[in-house]
Amino acid sequence: MVEKVVKLDGKSAANMDGAKGDRIGEDIRRLRKARKMTLNELSDKAGISVGYLSQIERNISSPTVKAMFDISHALGVNVGWFFHSNEDQQQEESRYIVRSDKRLKLRFESGITDYLLNTKAVGDLEVLLSTFAPGSSSGEEAYQHEGEECGIILAGKFELWIEEKSYLLNEGDSFSFPSTLKHSYRNPGDTETKVMWCITPPTY
Repeated sequence: MVEKVVKLDGKSAANMDGAKGDRIGEDIRRLRKARKMTLNELSDKAGISVGYLSQIERNISSPTVKAMFDISHALGVNVGWFFHSNEDQQQEESRYIVRSDKRLKLRFESGITDYLLNTKAVGDLEVLLSTFAPGSSSGEEAYQHEGEECGIILAGKFELWIEEKSYLLNEGDSFSFPSTLKHSYRNPGDTETKVMWCITPPTY
């Protein structure tokens, strides 16, 4: 998914509790300028319109999941570079333990919020807890990337598209697929959906 200006290394960063992801746009603009890229260059490289990218940078719009992946890839970072923690997490235990009130969080405009459950002590896998507001989705376009992923539906309903086929999952159902297949997903219900994902290699 996304703001942690120091790449998931556990150092303090801004909070992402506000509407539309707060500072994601500022961080994208800052990183773009650090890469000495113009708005047009990033637009071309990420494959999204200049107007949409400009709105994202000005925090008028927030990126979809796919747009966030495309922008991050174009800037040469993982999406996790934009995660923000709620507090400083320099305590000794944070090397191995993630307290529920200190999870790194990335919120998307569509109503999806991703929480990172693993610490940096592991580097080959990633565990996420995702919450989906009713009707929220990964975006109109499917996306793909290297790796594999699996998950389990903890609450609610979950519609998963893999290539051209749609699957409706309920609480307790699980899934797994190669991430190289085009995929997208949404909450088709009228209550919150919760999904726990395991992804390798980490995309965040």
